[in-house]
Amino acid sequence: MLYKFYEAQRSLMEPFTDLAQSAAKVYGNPLSMFGQHPMSQRISAGYDLMHRLGKDYEKPEFGVRTVDVDGVEVAIHERVEIRKPFCELRRFKRFTDDQTTLSKLKGQPAVLIVAPLSGHYATLLRDTVKTMLRDHKVYITDWTNARLVPTSEGDFSLDDYINYVQEFIRHAQSRYGNCHVMSVCQPTVPVLAAVSLMASRGELTPLSMVMMGGPIDARKSPTAVNNLAMNKSIEWFEHNVIYRVPTRFPGAGRKVYPGFLQHSGFVAMNPSNHARSHYDYFKDLIKGDDASADAHRKFYDEYNAVLDMDSHYYLDTIKVVFQEFNLVNGTWDVKGVDGKIERVHPDDIHNTALLSIEGELDDISGSGQTAAVHT
Repeated sequence: MLYKFYEAQRSLMEPFTDLAQSAAKVYGNPLSMFGQHPMSQRISAGYDLMHRLGKDYEKPEFGVRTVDVDGVEVAIHERVEIRKPFCELRRFKRFTDDQTTLSKLKGQPAVLIVAPLSGHYATLLRDTVKTMLRDHKVYITDWTNARLVPTSEGDFSLDDYINYVQEFIRHAQSRYGNCHVMSVCQPTVPVLAAVSLMASRGELTPLSMVMMGGPIDARKSPTAVNNLAMNKSIEWFEHNVIYRVPTRFPGAGRKVYPGFLQHSGFVAMNPSNHARSHYDYFKDLIKGDDASADAHRKFYDEYNAVLDMDSHYYLDTIKVVFQEFNLVNGTWDVKGVDGKIERVHPDDIHNTALLSIEGELDDISGSGQTAAVHT
């Protein structure tokens, strides 16, 4: 019911946000009679802010067109190499006419960036992609908004996530012999499981794994996010944050954890910072500080674009990672694509270099949670 109410409210607000956008342009145009009003800049800024607070934010583009490689501008072609119901494996192919640079690019390793499936889109890692493109062949997991996936495609669980990651690793290996894997925040746990299972089967494992700010052991230095997940029962989450997708979307009827709830949680962690940021944006518009205003728009166009997660995946993550700590307790069993149940044994990984990185001010994964991967 909450999801339906939210969508009804959003649909009701849409014409008003569009009107606010038009009014902002009218009052902001110096050639308009309204733009001659002594308070026109303030009025325009107010309407602009109203529009941005009420509008619906669509999935952003990666928009990576070129990258500088040792002073040479290299063209980037973005394409989907594997299309799954709940994820697309994107490749950023590099092109150049400079033969020296081309030879260098051909000899560089491949890296699979596993983006988080935790509310925001993979485009949040756009700058990471740009940086890695300087000396890597780059792939990234682009997770699909669950409300766009028809129920005929079935459910999506944490086990499915792990199976997807393994398929993507094998794909990169089949093309380039092997690859590196980088996981950011949420995917550190399923990526470690995916590589562990590959190692246990005797498969070729990635050259290296980079684990960045993830809850490998959420018992260490628990944050507010960890405490919420640990102190509420699975039944509480199922009854309070899981809703069915409304009929206007392709995934109508699918049970999901809605993106708007996750976004509310993100904002609630630092409400004063967001309020201050929007007030500063209002003042920047009045002052005519276009650079600062554009920076605000760029950040919030990304931050406010959120996706729904399939309820099975969301509840699995809560249970496995934050309540039963199956990975660190050695009790995690994963169902493969063949239906076989396998136990996750990280100790079976012997030929993959490991690097963990933690953020000192990370308010999601506390100190020591990611470093626990080495123990």
